[in-house]
Amino acid sequence: MDRYVCIHGHFYQPPRENPWLEAIEVQDSAYPYHDWNERVTVECYAPNGAARILDDQGFIEKIVNNYARISFNFGPTLLAWMADADPLTYQGILAADGESQERFAGHGSALAQAYNHMIMPLASQRDKRTQVIWGIRDFRSRFGREPEGMWLPETAVDLATLETLVDQGIRFTILSPYQARRVRSLGGRHWRDASNGHIDPSMAYRLRLSSRRTIDLFFYDGPISRAVAFEGLLNKGEYLVGRLMSAFSDSRTWTQLVHIATDGETYGHHHVHGDMALAYALNHIEKQDQVCLTNYGEFLEKHPPAHEVEIFENSSWSCVHGIERWRSNCGCNTGGHPGWNQEWRAPLRAALDWLRDSVVPHYEQVASRLLDDPWKARDNYIGVVLDRSAGSVERFLNEHARRNLTEDEKVLILKLLELQRHAMLMYTSCGWFFDELSGIETVQVMQYAGRVLQLAGELFGDHLEDEFLGLLAKAKSNIPDYRDGRVIYEKLVIPARVDLTKAGAHYAVSSMFEEYGESAHVYCYTVEREEHKLLQSGKIRLALGRANVVSEITRESEEVTYGIVHFGDHNVSGGIRGYRDEKAYQALLQEVGAAFALGDVAELVRVVDRNFGSGTYSLRLLFRDEQRRVLRLILDSTLAEAETLYRSFYEDHAPLMRFLTDLGMPLPQRFKIAAEVILNTDLQREFESAKINQERIQQLLDQASTTGASLDYPTLEFALRKKVDWIGNTFRQKPEEHERLQAMEEVVDLVRSLPFEVDIWKAQNLYYEVLQNVYPRVQGRFAQKDIGAQTWLEHFMALGTKLHMRVPAIFEGPDK
Repeated sequence: MDRYVCIHGHFYQPPRENPWLEAIEVQDSAYPYHDWNERVTVECYAPNGAARILDDQGFIEKIVNNYARISFNFGPTLLAWMADADPLTYQGILAADGESQERFAGHGSALAQAYNHMIMPLASQRDKRTQVIWGIRDFRSRFGREPEGMWLPETAVDLATLETLVDQGIRFTILSPYQARRVRSLGGRHWRDASNGHIDPSMAYRLRLSSRRTIDLFFYDGPISRAVAFEGLLNKGEYLVGRLMSAFSDSRTWTQLVHIATDGETYGHHHVHGDMALAYALNHIEKQDQVCLTNYGEFLEKHPPAHEVEIFENSSWSCVHGIERWRSNCGCNTGGHPGWNQEWRAPLRAALDWLRDSVVPHYEQVASRLLDDPWKARDNYIGVVLDRSAGSVERFLNEHARRNLTEDEKVLILKLLELQRHAMLMYTSCGWFFDELSGIETVQVMQYAGRVLQLAGELFGDHLEDEFLGLLAKAKSNIPDYRDGRVIYEKLVIPARVDLTKAGAHYAVSSMFEEYGESAHVYCYTVEREEHKLLQSGKIRLALGRANVVSEITRESEEVTYGIVHFGDHNVSGGIRGYRDEKAYQALLQEVGAAFALGDVAELVRVVDRNFGSGTYSLRLLFRDEQRRVLRLILDSTLAEAETLYRSFYEDHAPLMRFLTDLGMPLPQRFKIAAEVILNTDLQREFESAKINQERIQQLLDQASTTGASLDYPTLEFALRKKVDWIGNTFRQKPEEHERLQAMEEVVDLVRSLPFEVDIWKAQNLYYEVLQNVYPRVQGRFAQKDIGAQTWLEHFMALGTKLHMRVPAIFEGPDK
């Protein structure tokens, strides 16, 4: 076999966690999903773990894990999120690497990635080292092996970065063909120009470093990769196969590798059903006698480089100007905003460089008193990031501390290392990639800088923020309301900042609407309740108490006292302060309690203000997800009242609406609004109800059609999809129970009857799993003349047809 194909997917999302909460808050632009990580996972990462291969009649013939047959890397911060948020997809990715080792002669298809997608040529040498070490350690903890290759963010490269990869045992990386400068045969004397993408991508190359060591490089096929991403090559799997096969040449006398590299999100998120086109192509190629699928590790073992290469330093795959996209207004942007510029990129990077360099001497000075080697400790801190359990933290401290530490010193060390972690996170490449300074990706890196500034102030007592903001003000926004980086920071970063007191205030306010136990988790904080009293008089409620707030990240803690008044609806007022002593706490309880007992609302507010001063809060204080949840609770009664009015109006005038519609007369807007509110509400309730009432649902759909009411398809689809998934999971647990199979049939029948599409992807996966694991067993019972098995098989096959699954024919009878 002298012809090989390798497809590489770079799967990555920028870290989106609030730096103070270590969690992603709701992102409305990703609706109906909670956030963009969740949305892209549903559209891309999960489908590639269970991709469909269709037969010639459009039925699903096979479901396969694409990751097991391609080369891929996942961003470590994305996998960290996925491990908690979607463990099924996460485990499928890890399993694919194990399967690929069996398929490709012991070489796993997963590559490591520099940790948080920092542009490596622009990084300090210390950051280069830590980024590579963290990427490798993260990879090892997830995939259970050492990585052979590493993906460089944006394929941005310089020789110092490649030296760092070799230092850590990395054998190869992947670059754009436009990053090759010249080539020659190993041992040859004459170089051949390879610039402007003129390098032959069909082989591996060796690059000699100044340290006299070497690293191997692959230069992907640029035209085919570009066609996959931008030219519709994924519209049909046949197109992809044809284009890949066309890259082989009979004029080559060596073993050929056709390989491409694109963003992994191309296969499903950017191109709907791109995962299926990829699955088709892989399946088709796998069946060929003349071509073989491979990955980079296997190909290197079988066909080591016979040529050496030199590269263009400070180059990348996504900026024709090298790496200017991440430090200047080079002209590269996402388009769509005529008149905008990216002059803000340079001053943003300058401000962050100044901040990084300003904290380094302070870090070294303070950390050196407690740690044997502050920078070695930072390199190894990834172990704590991956496992923040008490045992993990203690092992880390025991390994790196100069001496036995007090609890305060342990907190100090953890805060120092968190400062360093965020000082790297603030260089995540996405902060410069897009068009506008106030974009969510750029605000995200500013938030990481905000966390660095907060920790620096607490650790060193330095007031770096004013000078940092002065530098940031030089970065000018394209949007007049935001003006510059300083304004954006003040509007979008400072309000997001959290400390122990604010975490305690969130707990206190939300305790009016949620019942907490003695110990509660508030994102990355633990709140231990010392005392909590809840008083009520009519609609007014008063919560008084004290609690100990502990950061699960740095272990720092603060005991707080709080008093919160809920006047009804969204009217919440209260305060929080540090716990002083028992005498002061009892005096607070007495004074606030007395004002509450008198029922004097004005006096109660004055007492709260007097006791808590500037530490007063309202619902605006709540973190975004909890704020939405509480407001939904508050709105429930109001919405119920509104629904009653709309329903009365709709039901009273339904005959008139039908009459007007029959005459072809447009409904008055008030009529139409009432119909839409009631019909969408009722349909959503039916979709979420325990028992599917298909007749009632059809009546509601008919009414919508008759009145011309617009249905909220995204919300209705999302609600029904969750119902289908729930019923599917129930079926999967005990698939041989006829009642569960019948419930699956009923809900799929409902989906097929609707005027809008419902995503039944998970239901198909569950069905395929039962088809593989349970169907043969029931067939065996049928062969033994089990009448119940025959009934089950008939219904199971009917369900498969409705799910567009190809099901093998059952026996025609027990004697056959």
